[in-house]
Amino acid sequence: MQSVAVITGGASGIGRACALRMANEGHAVAILDLQIDAGRETVELIRAQGGNAGFFECNVADHNSIAQAARQVEDTLGETRVLVTCAGLIPHAESILDLDIERHDRLWQVNYHGTLHSCRIFGRLMRDRRQGAIVTLGSINSLRPMPLPAYNVSKVAVHRLTELLAMELGPHGVRANCVGPTFVMTEGLQQKIAEGKRDLSVMLSQQALDALPTPDDIADAVAFLCSKAAARITGVLLPIDAGWTPGVSYYSYAGGLPWVRT
Repeated sequence: MQSVAVITGGASGIGRACALRMANEGHAVAILDLQIDAGRETVELIRAQGGNAGFFECNVADHNSIAQAARQVEDTLGETRVLVTCAGLIPHAESILDLDIERHDRLWQVNYHGTLHSCRIFGRLMRDRRQGAIVTLGSINSLRPMPLPAYNVSKVAVHRLTELLAMELGPHGVRANCVGPTFVMTEGLQQKIAEGKRDLSVMLSQQALDALPTPDDIADAVAFLCSKAAARITGVLLPIDAGWTPGVSYYSYAGGLPWVRT
């Protein structure tokens, strides 16, 4: 049987792009998501391109739900060799003092605990087989403070969790890395820009390159980190941010930068 790449949140957006890319890399792909119609659509896209895939309804915030999905994946598709944790929630900006605590806790259940549960369950399988690669979905929020109290801190936690996993699993032949996207030009973001809820010029103003990453750009980085080309890379956070990380400091220079755009 083929090696299996498990993609949590693989029904849409970055997760779907990762699922399609891992299928192109020759893996059978397991989509774990709560979006049933979108998940099945992703499976059909993979199959239409000659790949092998299955959809498994799963709530990543529930440890038992992931455990059950893991058993189904291994029974129907084969042995897990790759895990990509894309499942997550993104809130609007808010103040720490005025945030909705129930939404805060729900985001942590999905973004952090969902990542933790997924890595524990599938990581054990990889550890026992002494082979595998895990890529968690972090963010530029993993590196800088932003006015997203629940999301921001959850992504810092995902980054640190990934480093811990790298150290625990490395002796067993399993690597763990994290990708850190900036704003990604998903269908959802395109809609928010069209509705005037996001300002594209502001997003671009802090980065070196004149375009936002696409879901395919994130999938390319994920595929690299899961490949033999990255066989000696573990415990890193790879920013996929079009130069946003250095740009935040660079463009803040108080003397002005007359040779670049303002």
